Amino acid sequence: MDSSFIQTLLLTFKLAFLTTSILLVIGLPIARWLAYSKFRFKPLIEALVSMPMVLPPSVIGYYMLVLYSPKEAFGSFLENVLNVRLAFSFEGILIASVVFSLPFMVQPLQNGLRSLPDSLREASYTLGKSTLTTFFRVQLPNIKPSIITAIALTFAHTIGEFGVVLMVGGNMPGETRVASIAIYDEVQSLNFATANQYAIILFIISLVLLTTIYSVNKKQEAWKII
Repeated sequence: MDSSFIQTLLLTFKLAFLTTSILLVIGLPIARWLAYSKFRFKPLIEALVSMPMVLPPSVIGYYMLVLYSPKEAFGSFLENVLNVRLAFSFEGILIASVVFSLPFMVQPLQNGLRSLPDSLREASYTLGKSTLTTFFRVQLPNIKPSIITAIALTFAHTIGEFGVVLMVGGNMPGETRVASIAIYDEVQSLNFATANQYAIILFIISLVLLTTIYSVNKKQEAWKII
């Protein structure tokens, strides 16, 4: 394996790790709000969170490029005030990846929280525990399978991203060229052996992550039966 091959894989895993970490931090409060909020327009918010699951990646990539453009307010602020340009950069594909993978983190967490009986929260409040303490000390420990599922799904989805990353970041070695783009690039160049190496590695990682999800869920179901 040459250095560019290793570099591409490391960049892929870096993107997946950072995306998953960021989404775990912001996904937990979003999932909790969606699980328990009585907000009148909550279905609209849920629909917006889930949009990346049904929208073509090219649509999200296009709007991210528009957002990053110096001709738009956000892009102009970044470039003129902070001297930052997100288009065709690792930071740019990271933000796009967070947006694109959001539902894969939020939905398992939301479903896990919804599955908990209300009596669990009520008992904690009765004992004088705050909302924050109840969330971290009572609710989260009881949805570990959902947390593992959310992390595994988000990571697996991120390493397979193609359209969004290609549109926002292009194909820049060492900066935005992740494994999924490298596979396409190698096939276009008729380097099938290298493309196969990338594909096998991504296949094995995805298989391991999905097997972990199903194993955790199976153990959880067995525990409920007992």
